[in-house]
Amino acid sequence: MSVDAQAKDQLRRAVERAAHELEDAEAADIVAWAAAAVRDVGGRLVVASSMQDAVLPHLVSSLVPGVEVLFLDTGLHFAATLATRERVAQQLPVRVVDVRPRQSLQEQAREFGPALHERDPGLCCFLRKVDPLARALEPYAAWVTGVRREDSPTRSQAAAVAWDEAHDLLKVNPLVRWTNEQLLTYESEHDLVRNPLRDNGFPSIGCEPCTRRVEPGEDPRAGRWSGRDKTECGIHA
Repeated sequence: MSVDAQAKDQLRRAVERAAHELEDAEAADIVAWAAAAVRDVGGRLVVASSMQDAVLPHLVSSLVPGVEVLFLDTGLHFAATLATRERVAQQLPVRVVDVRPRQSLQEQAREFGPALHERDPGLCCFLRKVDPLARALEPYAAWVTGVRREDSPTRSQAAAVAWDEAHDLLKVNPLVRWTNEQLLTYESEHDLVRNPLRDNGFPSIGCEPCTRRVEPGEDPRAGRWSGRDKTECGIHA
């Protein structure tokens, strides 16, 4: 059950007090603060992971063993992504929760026509990612994401902690200041599983039909919705 309005107000105030202080905090300290703030109001914290890597699930579970990790199972993932999801579930002290859309791909095709991702990728992302995530987050008081400012211009102003107005809960971005080099160093130090596509020209991995290999010198997210104005699925924008 989600926390009540009074608990949410308490969390909001906690964010306002701590946001500036946490701006320069270490990732583990940000997670520790969030976990304590959520416990104080009797709520639960959850991790959202695209299974591009295992850094965030590892970091959070080292402080909150058994934490739930939401994986948006769109039905359109690369096989390598699904394999990474299985390895994360097996190797880390987490409980991976598969979050699925209201409709199967077949049901979606019957209502909206086949290959919706080609004709209206925004609607496809909403149906298979944005809406399922919104429903999945309802029982929680806070969610932890892997958003980094380095990812894209649309994320350059992301805060370490903030109140997520769209989902009405605390949003925690402990890796927000990390560079790609820091991410790789953490992976190496902890011998973590990584999505093998990242070693094959896919620095940013989404659904298979909407993700292509990135050429040398291209922006890391150039392979997402290539040839379109779209740069985000809508979860963080």
